[in-house]
Amino acid sequence: MDFFEITGYATENTTQNTTAGTAAEGAQQPQPQMGGMASMLSMFLPIILIIALLYFMMIRPQRKREKETQAMLSAMKVGDKVVTIGGICGKVIKIKDEFVFIESGNIGTENEKSVIKMEKDAIKTVEQKIKN
Repeated sequence: MDFFEITGYATENTTQNTTAGTAAEGAQQPQPQMGGMASMLSMFLPIILIIALLYFMMIRPQRKREKETQAMLSAMKVGDKVVTIGGICGKVIKIKDEFVFIESGNIGTENEKSVIKMEKDAIKTVEQKIKN
């Protein structure tokens, strides 16, 4: 037994209805569709917005901080108080190319100073020397 015979539908009626439906659809005018460029724009617009948001929320502030850090390091001079990334506090006694020599305290006597050679990039903050 066929499914259509069980449900009471004749297979002949269904084939006639489908052929009549396609003929009626062919007579109708096709609907105007969205242009190709507008369709692509609507598809890529969310991705473009996410990239723009990431740029303004993450990349731009990071570059700004890097510029400020480079300006701080280039303005550093002998006598400034600094704090390194490792937390060592001291006074700059010599700057040579990419290295900074920091006096961090006395070892034993007043004449014996502790001097540390560090890269400029290891400096976290610089406190400018106040002239009296």
